[in-house]
Amino acid sequence: MPALPALMGSLLTATSWLTSPLVPDDYLGLIDPLLDARFPAGRVTAVCPETRGATTLTLRPGRGWSGHRAGQYLPIGVEMDGVRHWRTYSLTSAPDRTDGLLTITVKAAHGGRVSPHLAHRTPPGAVLRLGPAQGEFVLPDRLPSRILFVTAGSGITPVMGMLRALMRRRHPHPDVVVLHSAPRAQDSIFSGELRSAQRQLSWLSYDEHHTRSHRRLTPGALGRLCPDWRERESWACGPAALLDSLEDHWESAGLRERLHVERFQLAPVLPPDPDAAPGGRVLFTRSGAEIAADASTPLLAAGELAGVPMPYGCRRGICFGCLVPLTYGRVRDLRTGDISDRNGLLIQTCVSAAAGPVSLDV
Repeated sequence: MPALPALMGSLLTATSWLTSPLVPDDYLGLIDPLLDARFPAGRVTAVCPETRGATTLTLRPGRGWSGHRAGQYLPIGVEMDGVRHWRTYSLTSAPDRTDGLLTITVKAAHGGRVSPHLAHRTPPGAVLRLGPAQGEFVLPDRLPSRILFVTAGSGITPVMGMLRALMRRRHPHPDVVVLHSAPRAQDSIFSGELRSAQRQLSWLSYDEHHTRSHRRLTPGALGRLCPDWRERESWACGPAALLDSLEDHWESAGLRERLHVERFQLAPVLPPDPDAAPGGRVLFTRSGAEIAADASTPLLAAGELAGVPMPYGCRRGICFGCLVPLTYGRVRDLRTGDISDRNGLLIQTCVSAAAGPVSLDV
């Protein structure tokens, strides 16, 4: 049985000439979207309200899903009125679930369009498009002996993925303190699960702070809530004001490198790096078009210059509407400078550039 996916992949590759210019995955996707490895999808298997405004969706990913690390976020594509909209949500499930299921927890944004739809109007059986898991807000392979998590609002979601991963570990466990802030007790996502876990797990301490009845959680309270915070490796996620104050606090203590921060916003695009890998020729395999692109030109722009009908949405790396598979070569993320070279990886062409010869399946 373990060899079956590899055998299926080999058969599809061998028969691809029969379906050209389409590929077998295009036809499999018509039968069941979860069979399409080129454009991964997931089927909603359960919908669970967490609070009045937040809902957890359980997803069964299809063939194209390549896994994730605890703390990463997932691009989700949802069809609304004939238009696919992309948003990103933190994965709240442990990466090694035996059933292979994923969970995201969506908090409906006031005045938003996509998040209320996902949180309140997405039934079991709905199919959502999946982008590749992304983000560096993760635990290291070698865990520190003491960990501090500071979160507020929906900032608890990536940390919940980490905590669930830690709960699945065998001993030894690190000593973990979680400080979470929410307006009221009824607004605190995962509160019941975390309080129950604290009672059962000797290595976990959970403290919940309510801003409607008390002042906002501030760095000044750390000495009381977590006296040894200076000795802990720390992760923080929440509103910008909280994260700014935490960064200043750690900086003033000379410990900035021990604080890891996740902000729910777009990372800036880096300026061209003279020491970065050079550009290269870009081949668009479906159309047969080819063009030379330098190291700072987004692949989306290169494709359009070559006359290729490229998919796109926001053009700023937010919506994931420009995802296409990388079939060969290396690309540079214009926001981080990171190089990717895994064949089949879905890349955001609006924020990726060639780092040598590149082939895209578009």
